[in-house]
Amino acid sequence: MQDKTVKKPWGGRFLEDPDRVVETLTQSIQYDVKLYKQDIKGSVAHCEMLVKQGVLRPEEGERIVEALLEIEREIEEGVFQPSPSLEDVHMNIEARLIEKVGPLGGKLHTARSRNDQVVLDERLYLREEVRGIVEGIRCLQKALVERAREHLDAIMPGFTHLQHAQPVRLAFHLLAYVEMLERDRERFLDCLKRVNECPLGAGALAGTSLPIDREWVSKKLGFSRVLANAMDAVSDRDFILEFLSHAAIAMVHLSRMAGELVLWSSPEFSFVELPDSCCTGSSIMPQKKNPDVAELVRGKTGRVVGNLVSLLVVMKGLPLAYNRDLQEDKEPLFDTVDTLKMSLKAMSHLYTKLQFNVDEMEKRAREGFTNATDLADYLVKKGVPFREAHRMAGRLVAYCLDKGCTLEDLSLEEMRGACPMVEGDIYKVLDIKYGVDSRTSGGGTAREQVDERLKAWEDRLRDI
Repeated sequence: MQDKTVKKPWGGRFLEDPDRVVETLTQSIQYDVKLYKQDIKGSVAHCEMLVKQGVLRPEEGERIVEALLEIEREIEEGVFQPSPSLEDVHMNIEARLIEKVGPLGGKLHTARSRNDQVVLDERLYLREEVRGIVEGIRCLQKALVERAREHLDAIMPGFTHLQHAQPVRLAFHLLAYVEMLERDRERFLDCLKRVNECPLGAGALAGTSLPIDREWVSKKLGFSRVLANAMDAVSDRDFILEFLSHAAIAMVHLSRMAGELVLWSSPEFSFVELPDSCCTGSSIMPQKKNPDVAELVRGKTGRVVGNLVSLLVVMKGLPLAYNRDLQEDKEPLFDTVDTLKMSLKAMSHLYTKLQFNVDEMEKRAREGFTNATDLADYLVKKGVPFREAHRMAGRLVAYCLDKGCTLEDLSLEEMRGACPMVEGDIYKVLDIKYGVDSRTSGGGTAREQVDERLKAWEDRLRDI
């Protein structure tokens, strides 16, 4: 019988070539070529397992593995240019393998489907990238800790509602981000447990009748365990969704940090001077120094959050098992990995190079009645119920606002007009440095608390 079927790896039952529009829609080589290393690594392990199981002869396995490694070098050197007509990186590598070793190359796909092959490559890729992201988080934490140690005794206003609240140490403020980033790091490490599971051997959705050894391949590729259900193995993308979720949270943290630097570098704050290497100018206003790096990190957060939403919508309502919709998982994944890694590097560079204007910070910390809570606490220690102490301190603040002075500018007699139990030691209490160091509760901004936490972080980050 004359073979008139389509010349595609899957074309045996088709009599018409795909329409050009269909080919354009279905191809993914332009972005999934990024997975060529993982595809070849997985194929080598699969081939070696087939040899071990007697499905391939040793000499056949050697020829296939040798050719696969040659293809890897060809891609890296630009000798082999994958073709869009072959849809994806997997079909391109298989076609090139058959060009090199003939029909023998077609044996590599024995007991394997593109369904388990694709998700294997994604897991191998993400496993490596998550480890790199964790390292990037550590580098940013180290930069923050180093700047915190440098400015342990610098005092700044702490804010709530972007209003002056209470004075705090700059180091205390920076360590808040270190703790936030640590939660990101822990989430990614926990996610890695579910990324590091092997789907290979699941086939299209139901396993295979051929004598494969899934456990052997899993250990060969460094996975912690084999996925237990073949249908789940090929249709699940929870591991990517989980990663994208953690990445979105991490980018929101970076966005908060970046947005703060945008504010702090403005003349209205003047808390930091950003390095020229991280800023640009205006095409029309010669005086401008724009915090572009911080603004771009803040802006790129929207992409990462959008990538999470994009894949959630793709997955919503998909019937088991594999559906071609899942091809849409790669671009959000790749873009998120690249964006998060770049943003971590940018923020590390910013915090390493910027200069804190500590004199301006302390000056601002003395404004806005940030010591009013210290006055209320002083009254509480004198036996006044807190709500009454709060009211008394508020009355004095209102009096100062009307008079145009600070609490510490008031005479003892003026203070006693609202708070009869005030004594001469109140002026020591109203000094912001005293107030900062009086907050000795665990996790507070007192010097001993911040220094203790700094030492703990320095010990954890010593080898970074």
